[in-house]
Amino acid sequence: MKRKPVYVEIEIDTDMERLWEATQTPNMHEQWDLRFSSITYLPKNDNEPQHFTYTRSLALGKKIEGWGISTGSHEGKQGERTSALHFGTDDVISPIKEGRGYWKYIPNGKSITFLTQYDYDANFGKFGRLLDQLLFRPIIGWGTALSFDVLRRWLEKGEPPYVQYFRFFISWFITFLFSFVWIYHGFIPKILFTHKDELSMVKSLAPISSETTYWIVIFTGVIEVVFGIFWLFYKKKRHLFILQLIVFPFLTLMAIIAQPSVLTHPFNPLTFNLCLLFISLVGFLISKDVPTATTCKRKR
Repeated sequence: MKRKPVYVEIEIDTDMERLWEATQTPNMHEQWDLRFSSITYLPKNDNEPQHFTYTRSLALGKKIEGWGISTGSHEGKQGERTSALHFGTDDVISPIKEGRGYWKYIPNGKSITFLTQYDYDANFGKFGRLLDQLLFRPIIGWGTALSFDVLRRWLEKGEPPYVQYFRFFISWFITFLFSFVWIYHGFIPKILFTHKDELSMVKSLAPISSETTYWIVIFTGVIEVVFGIFWLFYKKKRHLFILQLIVFPFLTLMAIIAQPSVLTHPFNPLTFNLCLLFISLVGFLISKDVPTATTCKRKR
């Protein structure tokens, strides 16, 4: 399988010096770039390449340490700038062994086209190369694109990267939470086991047969499972949050009307749905203008 280098390009409404500073200054670079937790420049003499070390923190206190060499930068005839990079790590748990790439800065009037292309050798032999093509390379490409959009928003709107990442990860945590809640409550108590409480609540709302009640519960479960899956793929999450701000009070009211006694149960529909309603409100408020990798070009 022929590997393709990672390519990411974005247009940023800023001037060259601000962009250069944000990408070439270690304590600024590490703020917006997901690929690094810290970057430390090593002492150097004039006209020598800039050597540096980096770390990427992982879960459970683990981290990957590596090295890099900024092999130079130059300014082109039209004000373009290029910064080349040689990087690698001897850490045995790193999926990357060694690689090379570059950043390019192309002025376009009031904006700058900022792009990168890099490639690397994968660790762990043939298995590592296969895993890299199927999993790691798409992930690191996505992370690079997301980082570029965070950088763009930082320079254009002044929103600090840590605030953007907080909103991004909280938004996706809430997304996965609601996806799980809808799929679980649709599949487990309705489709798989068809719990007696689900049947009794439906039957108490209308004088219908047991068979009709059963199929209403099954159909409702299917809708909930589909809606849970929909949460993962629908891009305009604020629409879903608004829908839930309407649906959860309605479902709570229907459950209480059907069986008022549920208010005495632990984890009853009133308290459970109020929690989901509050989380929906939080999600709606923080999900506006969340950074995204989709603003970047991923091919030349």
